[in-house]
Amino acid sequence: MKAIKIVNPLPDDHDAPTQSLLGLSALAAELGAQGVSVENLFARTGIQPCQLEDPRARMSHRQRLAIYSNARRLATRPEVALLAGARQRLSDYGIYGYAMVSSATFGQALLLSIKHVTMAGPTVRQISFSIENNTAILRSHGVEALGDLLPFAAEFWRSSMTSLFSHVLGTHFPTKRMIFTFPRPQYWRLYERMFDCPVEFGGEIMEWHFDPAVLDRACPNANPITAQVCQQFCDRVLAETTGGADLARQIRVVCLNSSQQFPPAREIADKLGLSLRTLHRRLSESGVSYQEIIDDLRRSIAAEYLENTRLQIDEVAERVGFADATSFRKAFKKWTGHAPSVYRGLVKEGTMGASPTSA
Repeated sequence: MKAIKIVNPLPDDHDAPTQSLLGLSALAAELGAQGVSVENLFARTGIQPCQLEDPRARMSHRQRLAIYSNARRLATRPEVALLAGARQRLSDYGIYGYAMVSSATFGQALLLSIKHVTMAGPTVRQISFSIENNTAILRSHGVEALGDLLPFAAEFWRSSMTSLFSHVLGTHFPTKRMIFTFPRPQYWRLYERMFDCPVEFGGEIMEWHFDPAVLDRACPNANPITAQVCQQFCDRVLAETTGGADLARQIRVVCLNSSQQFPPAREIADKLGLSLRTLHRRLSESGVSYQEIIDDLRRSIAAEYLENTRLQIDEVAERVGFADATSFRKAFKKWTGHAPSVYRGLVKEGTMGASPTSA
């Protein structure tokens, strides 16, 4: 046996707000189809429905379980968790999903998903991945702590991940076998139809078996450079500690997860629950302006594209929010002292360092 990866996604403090709300939109949609409002789904959990649209929103492990408990109690169909997981779209997982789908191979996507599994809302103490006897195995450990919520949590997790993996591959995910530790439910045949494999109940440990050959399969939407850029530049940008670090970081997160990547300050203020005046005041107190944060974000993204992709200058300009290449060239030269084409050439020659850092 060769252990590939072991992660411990849950903090010791189950009340620590460490989990995002990624993926819960599908659960809310399925409950909505069954006549249950999102307000009732989130009742007495401390989570507000509007937070589903907030990429900054965080909840604790205990709050997630409270939502699952509400869903199980309110649903009109006992198989609600399986149905909700099947509703998952790639966009429901934001950057996490897009980084996976642009990976070169499914193996790379899987390891990325395990590394950042906390973004996908796990409920178990430990997740391990190994290859044994020509079988790839994902194991969930510490499931007994979930008590009677285990079936719901397991159904939602595996159904959601099956949907996500299928989006990454562009076809059905080749599961070979699934093992659950809880008794067979009344709707057990839906498991076999949904996962398209033999399913066992009452096992000693939770396991998900699949053909390891899929790890080498190229992802149809693969763009390894884009995947690398996405991971590297998100880590770099979000780790920057400019003035007003906490607020600036929040602004960057909202921008990175917004369909309009560089929204006006008023829209950002609304999403952060601040008045426009308060946003500007807090930034001013830290010696940084909203425009400086946006310009710095644009500069970082542009530098990543110039260094790590073959995009044309006008394509880079469009992706960082400029109406035309001329305006972008002027701005980039002001930021770095070099025209974009010159900067790219210096990088290739090895005479230019890493992407410009925050001023």
